Amino acid sequence: MTSHSTSRPLVPMHRMPLPEAGPPRRGTLATGTPVWLVSRHADVRQVLMDPRFNRSSLYGDDPPRLLVVPNLLDSPNGLLNQDGPGHQRLRRTVQRAFTPRAIARWRPWVARTVTTLLDRFAERPQPADIIEGFTRPLPVSVICRLMGLEHLDSERIRHWADHALSGGAHTAEEVERALMEFGAFSAQLVAERRAAPGEDLVSELVAAGDAAPGVDDLQLTSLVCGLVVAGHETTMTALGNAVVYLLTDGRADWPGLAKDEEAAATAAEQLLRTVPLSEGRVLPGLIRRAVEDAEIGGVTIPAGSVVALRTNVANRDPQVYPPGMPDLSAPLPAPSVAFGAGPHHCLGAWLARLELELALLHLATRFPRLSAAFTPETITWREGQMTRSPLRLPVSW
Repeated sequence: MTSHSTSRPLVPMHRMPLPEAGPPRRGTLATGTPVWLVSRHADVRQVLMDPRFNRSSLYGDDPPRLLVVPNLLDSPNGLLNQDGPGHQRLRRTVQRAFTPRAIARWRPWVARTVTTLLDRFAERPQPADIIEGFTRPLPVSVICRLMGLEHLDSERIRHWADHALSGGAHTAEEVERALMEFGAFSAQLVAERRAAPGEDLVSELVAAGDAAPGVDDLQLTSLVCGLVVAGHETTMTALGNAVVYLLTDGRADWPGLAKDEEAAATAAEQLLRTVPLSEGRVLPGLIRRAVEDAEIGGVTIPAGSVVALRTNVANRDPQVYPPGMPDLSAPLPAPSVAFGAGPHHCLGAWLARLELELALLHLATRFPRLSAAFTPETITWREGQMTRSPLRLPVSW
């Protein structure tokens, strides 16, 4: 786990100052690549759903430099970086495992995982670190169970995830070495599950991929890598940052989380909308390229332009959502773009929702008097990744 000390106290993610939503404007990525920044809710949704903006052209002729260091999301073989029929074919091999109906079957064992972790956490001397004891191990435990990887050392997965989604905490050489190890592990896993399939998601993926024309082992391996990382990294980040908000500025909302599953699910949607995963940076998955001239929000974006989507800003667009911090008991007036939209809508969205909902419900039910043994100024942050989340959070109950 990577942490960088800093002389300036970082504000919690829910207090991050964000620019106002407005028409598309010019900007630059950290690499210096010029982009069009799109920030209004309607404009972001349009770009995500419009085939004139795609991912594969970012890896074609004259590819723009998107990242300062290598990243798992930057692989041309990845599901994220394909479009059209090939993308749909590959996506179908995994999509059936992540439908709301499929996720509903997992609810009982996700709930058991949550309650088991909270049982262990309750035995710790107070104050106890809720990151180490709950918010970090929960998503890793769930994805390992789902993919039949319970035998795998969770620290090894965290090591790969930290490097795969590094935002500058590691050198290019360190990232490349970790990605090679991760790729080799995933390729071996695909071969093992093909030879001896089990009741797990990797076995399902291999069977579906083998039955689909045009899906090769490189793509299957990339899918496995992506699911292992994406299956826990963002959920861990979202849950840790949600706890910061709920034990500080949002403490009045704590009792309401314990009401029932519906109340916890509504709160989870509001928290996903309003608590950013990353600081000012645009996450690489939210970049597109215009393949022909297109008008967005009254602005013509020329063919060949790189477009970066500010979903954090779009999720607080005052034309769509009430200003200020959320009412966690109020259903969203319109779907957020926390999980994207369109052909590349996050495959794991329903699983992330389920984990957050059950984590919040059982945490508030089990620990009604949970309180922060930290202040916003004393939080140690996990930095240098694509996302930012607390490294430790001491709490009492």
